Amino acid sequence: MNSEKTPGLYIHIPFCFSKCHYCDFYSLTSTSAIPDFLKALFKEMEMYRNRFHPFDTVYIGGGTPSLCSPSQLEDILTSVRINFDLMGDTEITVETNPADLDQSLLESMRDMGINRINIGIQSFNDKVLDFLGRRHSAKQAISAIEASRKAGFQNIGLDLIYAVPGQDMTSWLDTLRLAVAFSPEHLSCYQLTLGAKTPLGIRYQTGKFLMPGEELQYEFFVKTSEFLEGAGYIHYEVSNFAKGTKYSSRHNQKYWDHSPYLGLGPSAHSFQSNRRWWNHRSLDQYFAAINAENLPVEETEILTMEQLTLEALYLGLRTKNGVSLHDLKDQYQYDLFAEKREILNKLQEEGFISIRDGRLYPTQAGLAVADSLALI
Repeated sequence: MNSEKTPGLYIHIPFCFSKCHYCDFYSLTSTSAIPDFLKALFKEMEMYRNRFHPFDTVYIGGGTPSLCSPSQLEDILTSVRINFDLMGDTEITVETNPADLDQSLLESMRDMGINRINIGIQSFNDKVLDFLGRRHSAKQAISAIEASRKAGFQNIGLDLIYAVPGQDMTSWLDTLRLAVAFSPEHLSCYQLTLGAKTPLGIRYQTGKFLMPGEELQYEFFVKTSEFLEGAGYIHYEVSNFAKGTKYSSRHNQKYWDHSPYLGLGPSAHSFQSNRRWWNHRSLDQYFAAINAENLPVEETEILTMEQLTLEALYLGLRTKNGVSLHDLKDQYQYDLFAEKREILNKLQEEGFISIRDGRLYPTQAGLAVADSLALI
């Protein structure tokens, strides 16, 4: 299925100094277990040795990887290189919080081979940052970008959040203008979503604030796309924009085209051929499995051909490249055009998709409703 595609490696660092009010990712706010975690992580790497072809992406996410010391980050990458083969042009990304980024740490990151940095800006507005529970200020966000460039990073990604309660279109476009002024190679613009058990999710359910309505959400999406495309960025996935295809996140694209990937650390997911598995969402259970010389896998699922087909459609229709009708037939034995001709014609007439050169592409309107579009 995906044996010819190059795999990616993801490493989850499950620690934060504080938890953002909207965050639903697995992390702990005590950092005392980092040394024990690194020992367990290195053992997990050893267990997967020779199980994957050479990687061409390494993505260190979390949590907050930038709270690790330079020596800890270097130890992680050294262990990666000992246990796995990396291709010569491997994209090595680390997620960071602006509050952590001083010149010394950034230069150390560059020296150890990290060539792509993702900075969790979220907003340049201190009121929005406070609402979201971020631990950095707008001033620190600006300093972090400037310091990253000064340290020699030529592939900088910024994360931003829109459709925040109380945020109007003018202030959001001001945020985008400021972001673009730094000429980052990549921008991820996410609509705020609230997990039920997050602090913001609980406050929303108890009526403490209102979320923007569907029309305003759609307007945020469209204005974001129009503004960034006007500034020279390619809108290559629902939430992602790049200054040319070479700056698209090579790692994240693996999740969207059924490439294999290996996830290490608590709660990390992996995928290979028709098999997906994920680790325990608990540091204690992760430690217990590793100490018993077992892989820390919580559950595994084998995907049927029908499930793989639906995923290929769902994931492909979230991207500018869309879906190859030939590949659907060749890889998944599914003739989409024969099965859904009437629906496809209707979606084309309504301006949600275009079909040309054997591919099904979502339009801007289609990207805005990509999750529904995949239900064809």
